[in-house]
Amino acid sequence: MLTVDPAVHGFSGERLARIRPWMQRYVDSGMLPGIQVMVARGGHCVYHDFTGCRDVERGQPVTEDTIYRIYSMTKPITSAAVMTLYEQARLRLDDPIEAYLPELADLQVFASGTPESYETVLAHRPVSIRDLLTHTSGFTYDFLGDNPVSALYAKHRVNHVFGKDDMPAFLEKLGALPLVSQPGAEWNYSVSTDVLGCLVERISGTTFCDYLREVVFDPLGLADTAFYVPEGKQDRFAACYHAVDGVRALQDDPASSRFLRPPVFESGGGGLVSTVNDYWRFAQMLLNGGELEGARVLGRKTVEYMMANHLDGDMAAMGQPSFSESSYEGIGFGLGGSVVIDPARSQTLQSAGTFAWGGMASTAFWIDPAENVLAILLTQWVPSSTYPIRNELRALVNAALVD
Repeated sequence: MLTVDPAVHGFSGERLARIRPWMQRYVDSGMLPGIQVMVARGGHCVYHDFTGCRDVERGQPVTEDTIYRIYSMTKPITSAAVMTLYEQARLRLDDPIEAYLPELADLQVFASGTPESYETVLAHRPVSIRDLLTHTSGFTYDFLGDNPVSALYAKHRVNHVFGKDDMPAFLEKLGALPLVSQPGAEWNYSVSTDVLGCLVERISGTTFCDYLREVVFDPLGLADTAFYVPEGKQDRFAACYHAVDGVRALQDDPASSRFLRPPVFESGGGGLVSTVNDYWRFAQMLLNGGELEGARVLGRKTVEYMMANHLDGDMAAMGQPSFSESSYEGIGFGLGGSVVIDPARSQTLQSAGTFAWGGMASTAFWIDPAENVLAILLTQWVPSSTYPIRNELRALVNAALVD
């Protein structure tokens, strides 16, 4: 990856250099196995560095082409694919999802009770595609554990990345369980984007992966982004870690990972692996208004629409005061990612209009249209709420802007 003089693009090289010792402290302390960071402005990489190991047990260092589980950083890619169908007038955002996925018709909403015995009411209206893009559908996740519906998802194994169900089985299970809230009423992180992947497959008439390859991966030259790591690339695949009794332990061994083989269900919410160069190309396409090096994936107005806040206020007002290590005061949500609407209220150093999201293994990216800047953080540590690395990196990068 060619890195240019940051001073030419309004960054202090001396201040950007603070990122390296910050990364090294996390690695030397054993808190993280390895970290990779890149920062770009105006389409030029002004900072790129990495340190530590992609596989501690085998002594393999992080390299520029290390392949990572990006988990929920899959969501903006899936959302972009949905918007290509929107641009072709093959769907409308206010269409009920049941028009395309009848398995999700006549949904009920949890009213009271426990996971063992509960009452429901009929949803006031069908879940729309817009609800899915903004996570206001009323679906949830099995791992959230803060509501009875999450417990029902766990009981019935309504999984996404880790499940064994194919798409029809996933939809059948999901349609049989209640929503956690009325459609459009609350922001709840959920399997909504997995449903969007099913939608893309149903409308396009091809597999979800094939559609992504046709409209996103191949046009942008994303050579290493896929739903699994094929033979010939597995030596670049990172290990994923977590803490067991306060000690770092393997969470997913790259030698035996489920990501080494094609999945039964291609999870639009969290199933992709990628590299720093590939995700940079995807993020730069968005920052460029839908185009990269002559390949146009989306129209400029579509990208602007995606990166606008589509909530009635911020996520905190919609029922989600915080998630991962971040407060959601002052943070709205667009079509596939968070949107900063009030930097002071968010208590983070970033611009209004910044579009961002992260993944379960502590990965993250953001796009700042006001400053024409993007940044990517890649590591492999579960859960993402363990350390405040995303907000720390925002401070380090934005403090280095000097023009």
